[in-house]
Amino acid sequence: MTIQTSVPAIQFTGTGLVLPTEAQILAGVQADQQTANGGSVTPTLTSPSGQEAQSYTAIIGDKNNEIASIVNNLNPDNASGRWQDAIGRIYFLNRIEGAGSVTAAACVGLVGQTVQAGVLVQDASGYLWAATQAFTFDSNGQASPQFQCQTDGPITIPSGALTIYKATTGWDSCTFNGSGTLGNLVESQYDFEYRRKQSVAINSVNMVASIRAAVFALEGVLDVFVVDNPSGNTVNYGATNYPLAPHSVFVGVVGGTAEEIALAIWNNKSGGCSYNGNTSQIVYDTAALTQPYPQYTVEWNIPTNVPVYFTVSLAANANLPANIVSLVQAAVVASFNGEDGGSRARQGSQLYAGRYYANVAAQDSNVQIYEITLGTTASPSSTALLLGIDQNPTLTAANVAVTLS
Repeated sequence: MTIQTSVPAIQFTGTGLVLPTEAQILAGVQADQQTANGGSVTPTLTSPSGQEAQSYTAIIGDKNNEIASIVNNLNPDNASGRWQDAIGRIYFLNRIEGAGSVTAAACVGLVGQTVQAGVLVQDASGYLWAATQAFTFDSNGQASPQFQCQTDGPITIPSGALTIYKATTGWDSCTFNGSGTLGNLVESQYDFEYRRKQSVAINSVNMVASIRAAVFALEGVLDVFVVDNPSGNTVNYGATNYPLAPHSVFVGVVGGTAEEIALAIWNNKSGGCSYNGNTSQIVYDTAALTQPYPQYTVEWNIPTNVPVYFTVSLAANANLPANIVSLVQAAVVASFNGEDGGSRARQGSQLYAGRYYANVAAQDSNVQIYEITLGTTASPSSTALLLGIDQNPTLTAANVAVTLS
């Protein structure tokens, strides 16, 4: 039996799906009704047959949308949720459940005293923060190690002195400045896809992409930047003219633990390749046949936190909510940290003001944006900001100025 319908079908084209509009579906359903009933059906939508036609139209439209959603989720660029998880599994990747916020600390203690990685400090809210690497106090009794919150999520980075959780010989105090990189509760759609694209090189070695993929896969790592200098001369690179040593690799990392980072770099870099950076860790070649195992000092860079400032100029409107300033500040911070589903601000990247328009405008239908500017000083005037590979951009709501005029 041949079944015919006037309802237009979904078109599968080389550029994607083309769905019929609901008006086209309704016209097709009504044509089918007329055919089935010999042309005696009243076309008025308020009639029983009209109501029936609208119901069929809604059902067909919903199913078409579901088919389009399935097709879109087969594309890694669009996939989300369990569909994205399934694509990740093809590459042996699991979505990172969460990571803690990261900040640099100012520690004071006994000159020459070394404090082991993993030591804890506690903030006023009760959150514990762990040192990601061992640190030694310099001739002034100071050290600037990196600490990561032991609670996953965008935990606010405190400012001021923290309590040393367990007394440690030679360590007197620890202070945070309130800036750093916020963590996340679960890896976002954008970040997971970004890491999946990097992961295609995870099984390779001796390439920049190999190192990037291996370090990105480590628990607690929030950002990675890798570049090499294959020449025999020092090369000044990026916005800060960072000097890359001859025949070397630069690896910038936010978050993660020193031991795992060093091992990931060492396992994936070329033999004889030199390093750059402000952090080091000894790695042992345990694959050697006899002890003592050969040891190597691996270096990488923990970027300096650079505060970023925003100015958001809005048209004054009596219909704007009373808390529009705090709403806009929260929106800019969310976009900056990738919490709106887009990309987070990263070391060595270029930030554009245009990235923030959509989320700001979404805060209220009455929002009209004159301009958004950003920079590394208060009252910025630029619409773009290029960061050095040794700079980690940070943002707090206090650095987002909102003006209404």
